[in-house]
Amino acid sequence: MSALDLLSGDAQTFLAKIWASRVHVHRTDPAGLVDLLSFDDVDHLLTGTAIRTPAVRIAQDGAVLPASAYTRHATLAGQTMTGLLDPAKVFDLFDDGATVVLQGLHRYWEPLGALVAELELALGHPCQANAYLTPPGSQGFAVHSDSHDVFVFQTHGSKVWEVHEPSVTQEPQTVVLEPGVSMYLPTGTPHAARAQDTVSLHVTIGINQVTWKQVLDRALAAALDEAGAQHLPAGYLDEPGLLADGLAERLETLAATVRGLDPATVADAEVHRFLTGRTLWQRGGLRDRIAARDLSDTALLRRRPGHPCVLRPAGDRVRLLLGDRELVLPGHLAPVLTVVRDAGRLRPADLDLDEQSRLVLCRRLVREGLLEVVG
Repeated sequence: MSALDLLSGDAQTFLAKIWASRVHVHRTDPAGLVDLLSFDDVDHLLTGTAIRTPAVRIAQDGAVLPASAYTRHATLAGQTMTGLLDPAKVFDLFDDGATVVLQGLHRYWEPLGALVAELELALGHPCQANAYLTPPGSQGFAVHSDSHDVFVFQTHGSKVWEVHEPSVTQEPQTVVLEPGVSMYLPTGTPHAARAQDTVSLHVTIGINQVTWKQVLDRALAAALDEAGAQHLPAGYLDEPGLLADGLAERLETLAATVRGLDPATVADAEVHRFLTGRTLWQRGGLRDRIAARDLSDTALLRRRPGHPCVLRPAGDRVRLLLGDRELVLPGHLAPVLTVVRDAGRLRPADLDLDEQSRLVLCRRLVREGLLEVVG
């Protein structure tokens, strides 16, 4: 089951409607969502790791508390470590009704990192994961709206959500989230949530949309730098014509640049930017690099989940976009790389190359993190 299926059900239908201004609620097997971040997982993060700010923040009565209220200092090898979570302070605040927020979980909690990686590939937009641990009967934040789309899913307890239509004055919709229930809120949807009779834990997946304006800004950045780097002429306050003449010249230059842009080239640059700038999990990567040294022709390999493998021809070469980097390889490898891209599992012997060449290629792809060694 894909990340989008887990959160929204029918992925294709949802993708067609994802930015429609309505709430989307989906029910699935609770275990699939709870396994992503359980109450015990959060307990472990708070008490059994050296978690630090800004990975944690605490909110109470609608306000975010200063880090000094729940952190401490320590030393390691003679160096001071600041912003370390103080569990005793956190628990006291939690007992008083404060909500504990775990931020950027996709960077340090592997199940959510894998979910976010798959979701980014499905949507083509950067995503992030936060979690909110709220004591019984409490509400961390007043009614507010987010500047990005969010998926929300409950993994412990239950929470009643008050969801408003952004532009319509009417009674808010009430949605009860419990394990196995996920909800999608479009950008700007006002909402608030309150825990019920038990401790509540929910996860939000934020979708930080890439906009047409951002694409156009990047496409025109060089032209704007070239046309607009010079200072304005002296005296333009008294003679606005000086400004108008210079502006007309530069606007014409810019217009010519825009007319000369190749949409396919701009689009390819956007794909390249996205598929070489992600942060990807490579658990077992050290083990795999060692195993790759003695890789045999019958070794079982598989694609790492959430890792893209996009091929782009480049003359007599082929560019391989791997999510966090790009490889440039000889063009004759394109058919073989297509097999690697499309296969969930494979052995070097499956590739239409001589034995030495296919082992060299597979070792390289293991070292680059695209493939992992099974067993």
